[in-house]
Amino acid sequence: MPPRQVLSDEDDRADREDRTRLRELDHKLDGLLGRRQQLIAEMRRLSAEQKALYDRRQEPQAEVEALYAQHGELGKKFADLRRQRDAARTAVQEAVIQLRELKLSFAPGERVHPEQIRREIAELELRQQTRALPIDEENALITHLRQRSRDLKEAEARAGVVAEHERQRKDAEAKITAARAEVERLGLEMTRTKTERDAKMTAVRDRLAVAGGLVAELRAKGKARADVMDQIDGLSREIAELEREGRRILGASRARRDEARKTLRTYTRRRAPDEDVLASTADAQLEELLKRGKITLGG
Repeated sequence: MPPRQVLSDEDDRADREDRTRLRELDHKLDGLLGRRQQLIAEMRRLSAEQKALYDRRQEPQAEVEALYAQHGELGKKFADLRRQRDAARTAVQEAVIQLRELKLSFAPGERVHPEQIRREIAELELRQQTRALPIDEENALITHLRQRSRDLKEAEARAGVVAEHERQRKDAEAKITAARAEVERLGLEMTRTKTERDAKMTAVRDRLAVAGGLVAELRAKGKARADVMDQIDGLSREIAELEREGRRILGASRARRDEARKTLRTYTRRRAPDEDVLASTADAQLEELLKRGKITLGG
């Protein structure tokens, strides 16, 4: 049976204090490790929420980019419509000028239709037949009838020219009407395009607000995660310090035990060189020390 080491009163007291301190350290370490594990779980939860928020942020961000592109296309369309409308307004002005010039190119007589002269002759003849006129008025009426009859012949001879002038006039007026309709159509199209473009910008602002809210949440989660990491780092430093203290205490206790073994072996070798005598002497000494209140530690 190998000899058991025996501690001095001072070493025994120190050993008891160390065991008490080690139990305190173990209890405190258990609490710190549990708390750190909770914080690690909290950090992982915050990391998962950060990842979810980041993924959610991608959707409104992609929508904003698409809406911006659509807004830009609508802006180009609006600018093109504006150019077309300005061109259509110019066309209206040119058509009006052409109509005025066309009317000025017709002689006043060429603009009189034969049917108009026939109605006037009929009215003059009716007046001659139904009313008694002084001789001078009747002669003047007859002279006027003869002139209008000559005018009718001339008008009938110019009927083709008058018809052509009428066609040109109607074409010019139709051109003005079409140009004005085009201006109106383009104006309405511009209004619709502007409304749609403004709606896209409103949608952009809405999606940016959503994305901004998610960014704010991301920052808040990031700050919370950083705070948790700081707490974990603090606990880790405290745990490391306690572990160093525990290792120091265990080292000191081990050194005391080693010294006790060394002392006991030296003492027993001086008293009994023979192994049996050494063992019995050591056991006797241990029993005596135990009776006197000594506390022994296992190796």
